[in-house]
Amino acid sequence: MARPAKIAYDYFALYGSLALLGVICLAWSLLAVPLYFLLPGPVGTAIGRRVIREGFRLYAWTLALTGAYRLDLGAIDALKDGPPVLLAPNHPSLIDALLILTRHPNIACVMKSELMNNVFLGSGSRLARYVKNDSPRQMIRESVEHLRRGSVLLLFPEGTRTRRAPINALSASVGLIAKRAGVPVQTLLIETDSPYLSKGWPLFRRPSLPITYRVRLGKRFEAPADAAAFTAELDQYFRAALGNAPQCRWLAAR
Repeated sequence: MARPAKIAYDYFALYGSLALLGVICLAWSLLAVPLYFLLPGPVGTAIGRRVIREGFRLYAWTLALTGAYRLDLGAIDALKDGPPVLLAPNHPSLIDALLILTRHPNIACVMKSELMNNVFLGSGSRLARYVKNDSPRQMIRESVEHLRRGSVLLLFPEGTRTRRAPINALSASVGLIAKRAGVPVQTLLIETDSPYLSKGWPLFRRPSLPITYRVRLGKRFEAPADAAAFTAELDQYFRAALGNAPQCRWLAAR
């Protein structure tokens, strides 16, 4: 049984860091509103993405400093200064996008509409010109435009957090966007040994700490000619590459 002091520290490590993230996001949201209207589009986009990156880096740093997480994200750094690519990670946890965004200064993220309207994330996301996913046609069009302008695009092929091992069924959006933009798809393989912030995990339920979290560069696929065939190929690849990932144990136990 965990000692009271250990339980108290775990709550401090996780939720103290989360409170800091909330303060950062809310403060930036208040500043981002006027900047959205005052700054030229490209300037606002660049500033918005860099501030998001640095704010999330501070949050990730506190998670590592307190010992709540053992983070291994360095593989993503190989993508800096590279050509536009579509990043396609698996999605075991709510924290996935946040941690990926800490490692690259020019990522356009495809987000759920409710997050784009969130008081903590909405204004900053709009300044960074992130993409809403509520209208598939508009999402694809805007995503292609970002890639053609030189951005990296982050899109989770599962569409939501993983519910079953090793991945959920994939949507065709990744293939459609990559085909129209003519860019490669770079897969990211996320591995975590904890169900913390997975689908259905209560926000204030304490997990066992520390949490091990690793992101690896997976296979890079050339721009597909056939989106449907590519989606099937991507599904097979993820299932083979993640078959022994640590999250498969807790996903299978659900």
